Amino acid sequence: MIATDFQPFSIVEDTGFKKYSQALNPSYIPPSRKALAQKVTDMYDRETASLKRRVSKVPAVCLTTDCWTSRTTASYMSVTCHFIEDFRVASCLLDCFEFSERHTADNIAQQLLSVAAEWGVDKKVVCCLTDNAANVTKAIQTIGWTHLPCLAHTINLVVRDNLQASKPIIDKVKEAVEYFHRSTVGAQKLKETQLQMKMEELRPKQDCPTRWNSTYYMLKSFIASKNAIISTLAVTNAPVRHLSQEEWTTVQEICTILQPFEEVTVELSAESYLTASKVAAQGVIDSLCASMSLRFHRIHANHILADTAALDPRFRRMAFPDGRTADETFQRLSTAAARISSDTPIQQQPAVEGLEGAGSGAGSIVWSYFHEKVAGTVEARNPTSDAVMEVRAYLEEPLLPTHEDPLKWWECRAPVYPRLSKLMAKKLCVVATSVPSERIFSKTGQIISERRSRLKPKWSELLSSLMQICPRTRKRQKKP
Repeated sequence: MIATDFQPFSIVEDTGFKKYSQALNPSYIPPSRKALAQKVTDMYDRETASLKRRVSKVPAVCLTTDCWTSRTTASYMSVTCHFIEDFRVASCLLDCFEFSERHTADNIAQQLLSVAAEWGVDKKVVCCLTDNAANVTKAIQTIGWTHLPCLAHTINLVVRDNLQASKPIIDKVKEAVEYFHRSTVGAQKLKETQLQMKMEELRPKQDCPTRWNSTYYMLKSFIASKNAIISTLAVTNAPVRHLSQEEWTTVQEICTILQPFEEVTVELSAESYLTASKVAAQGVIDSLCASMSLRFHRIHANHILADTAALDPRFRRMAFPDGRTADETFQRLSTAAARISSDTPIQQQPAVEGLEGAGSGAGSIVWSYFHEKVAGTVEARNPTSDAVMEVRAYLEEPLLPTHEDPLKWWECRAPVYPRLSKLMAKKLCVVATSVPSERIFSKTGQIISERRSRLKPKWSELLSSLMQICPRTRKRQKKP
């Protein structure tokens, strides 16, 4: 209730809550404010310890981070962690804490290292995703981690740059939208007009520069109520500039152009499935406008993104624009897989069903010498050649349909590709955007509400973590 429903601790002292509790159960005595706070603290400690045990078992993690200022002008920093667990994508919030120091690269680096060390992942970080802020980028470089810019931020910058040519038309749309949001007469008349025209009651959405795709959503909602808006503006004699028919056509064309950008941003901002492997996939890049080539120049030269695309069974070589880049990537993966086979013992796979014992003489004295000789041969094999053979066999597999889950594919093929499956867990944990960190702030903004504006940073940090943990904990407990 406190974490998930954004209720203040003082709710147990409210007259209405006490009367409601008494009506349900006259003998029930609500806990005191202090006792309730202690229960929340105990729950946080218990769930955090459980998460730390899970994270300690994974071979590699990807982090995202971002900063935010609350309504009380307190500055916060969030750090999220993403990893592959039992061939499933998993994520958790490591910390969301008050960051009162200056946001210099050194201070940010120190905080990131502190959080990573506390959770025991400082040596497991494959990469860290952030927005394009120079101080955060420099902080990650100072630590020595691999930095990846948030793809959603990059797309947003591309869209913003290319919308400058249509700025006069978009400004007209903004004027009309703002009129309907500030004028009660205009908003009511628009609603009545929509009902008369048997249209859905929609108030045009406002544009927000810091919200990705918000311009697209504004224009789309504006077009959806085109006839009602034209009629309402004429009847109310609104003090806004009207769009000509040619400008209405341009707005429709802009929506058509922006739709692929919106789809890509939404798809790559998810946390429940693999996203980074799609960034370097040639089909995704080709679907975007040519203007993105400047910001995505030589994207396949980024080893992190190239490796994730190569190890995604939906793409493999198809993710690369030329054979040379693909060859370099798979050569690099072969070398990495060879190191895994030499550093990590590979479990002997069970015999194929139907062969063992079926006239093979597996348990006879006659075959015992042969099996010992074969076992010696297996142990003496070159790890590098084994890794190369795995990569070659992996490349000959048919491509997985794009709607299929690549991790389920790896779960089935792990016995066939033991080295690559271990390497996959270290590569495919990478996410494409820093959106997970920003989602934390959207929820934290609800925690630090007007009614809870006096909430101390300690409690906002704790409740932010519990809000992320509690729903997933309940879901896990339902499993048999």
